[in-house]
Amino acid sequence: MPEPFDALRRPSERVHPDPDFAAELRDNLRRVILNGADMTTTEAPATSAELRSLTPYLAVSDARAALDFYVEVFGAVRRAEPILMDDGRIGHAELAIGDAVLMLAEEYPEIGHVAASEGGASVRVEVPDADASVTRALELGATLIRAVSDSPYGRGGSFRDPFGQRWLVSQATPKPSVSPKPGEAMYFTFQVPEAEPAKTFYGAVLGWEFTPGSVSDAWSFSGPGLEGGLWAGDRQVGWKLMYAVDDLEAARTRVREQGGRAGAVENHPYGTTADCTDNQGIEFWLWERPS
Repeated sequence: MPEPFDALRRPSERVHPDPDFAAELRDNLRRVILNGADMTTTEAPATSAELRSLTPYLAVSDARAALDFYVEVFGAVRRAEPILMDDGRIGHAELAIGDAVLMLAEEYPEIGHVAASEGGASVRVEVPDADASVTRALELGATLIRAVSDSPYGRGGSFRDPFGQRWLVSQATPKPSVSPKPGEAMYFTFQVPEAEPAKTFYGAVLGWEFTPGSVSDAWSFSGPGLEGGLWAGDRQVGWKLMYAVDDLEAARTRVREQGGRAGAVENHPYGTTADCTDNQGIEFWLWERPS
């Protein structure tokens, strides 16, 4: 009986890579270099995108080009690597658009998976700027169906992309701001002795991304499900929360009555605050929304 590992003892031989894989790798590298993007982030999904009760699944004439088109026109984000079939066609790919997922695959006439004809279904997509998206789509080879205009249900237009799909492009309406309820933590500040070691550590471990704050040695950060600020310096180390209150003066009085310390009222564009300490010496802020 032959030894199963005999093949591992043989001299290695150079082989040519699969041509479709090589072409896709070149496309990905070209896209990363031209966009100045980090290789580790090009495939990261939008954190809020998830499968819904209804998810569109498209059949497109050229899946590789379609993925690039939707990224460029709709600001879509790739979700993982496409699945390649033995014949080189893309058998499955996913994009995140806003908080939803779009699935697509190459045409497979043998199983009836083909792009729409002149009629067919349309996919509605919300974008921040309908005019800009439709204009960019036409520049990339789309065919205009209806010019962008105002209607009783908002501003929008429609086009057929170069891959056989019809899109209803709608201007996204601004989401109403939701004010925190009294007692809710509405901002998180992470106080550390030094900023750079903390940024390196939490960026690597948790994927937090940092941008400079409005004061020295302060940074805004964002990560999956969390937004806040990183603040370095000689102060209490750890999380310092800001809590919403209806009446800042009344809340400051309650802090003192319960054995805490309530600092002076400070006025900011985002509201009035007071720097406080509870009856065990733990720091926090109180916040009242601007009137």
